[in-house]
Amino acid sequence: MVVSVWVLKKSAVTGRQPSSTQEKINQLKYRENLRKSQMITKTILSNHEEWLKNRKNGIGGSEIAAVIGKNPYMTNVELWELKTGRKEAKDISNLPYIKYGTQAEPLLRELFRLDFPEYQVRYEENNSFRNDKYPWAQASVDGWLFDGDGRLGIWECKTTNILNGNMRKRWNRQIPDHYYCQCLLYMAVLEADFCELKAQLKSEYAGEVFVQTKHYHFERKDVKEDMEYLMKEGKRFWGYVERDECPPLILPDVIRR
Repeated sequence: MVVSVWVLKKSAVTGRQPSSTQEKINQLKYRENLRKSQMITKTILSNHEEWLKNRKNGIGGSEIAAVIGKNPYMTNVELWELKTGRKEAKDISNLPYIKYGTQAEPLLRELFRLDFPEYQVRYEENNSFRNDKYPWAQASVDGWLFDGDGRLGIWECKTTNILNGNMRKRWNRQIPDHYYCQCLLYMAVLEADFCELKAQLKSEYAGEVFVQTKHYHFERKDVKEDMEYLMKEGKRFWGYVERDECPPLILPDVIRR
């Protein structure tokens, strides 16, 4: 396991050199203020088993939507049962659709590099990020980005089988709620300025396979209110975990079959 402290915000990491002495001074002041105000810790776990164990110690991106009833696969009470040790999470890494997504992700990341050369793309396997501001939250991201101005972004990748019209509708000019919440948590933990989500939607009809790729971009300033609400609710939920007190049940918008 490797642990490092991140102080990567804004123009701290970029190929662009400061244009003036004053800009250099401003950057140094910014980085020092960031060190004093908060600390973002990046941990690289040794293997997938360690990564699974690490998930127990906080709320991850794929879980956070359950806190506000937006996860179609899990209620907030089921999440509470997992975090308090009343239930054990199932390892679904060997399910066919999960294995497909895991194997496709590095290929889609490389395609993103080709399609969007303006970004520097970074990734380390089995990563886990923490932010002192949100000690209950953890982020295991598909990648992080730097744009030409040195701004930090999140890269998220989704591979989805479209089984019916309702599933397709959820991707029509929008991101499904539980994936949107995942991106918000990642942006909050890493203090990212923007998010890029690449989605591969696969469907079958009359024996043929159809694949559609969608790209979504949103800025922190445009989702700030949603992010603050989600992180406030995440903190409140974690209080139930710490007190070992079951939260009031919130049913998901979509009941799983």
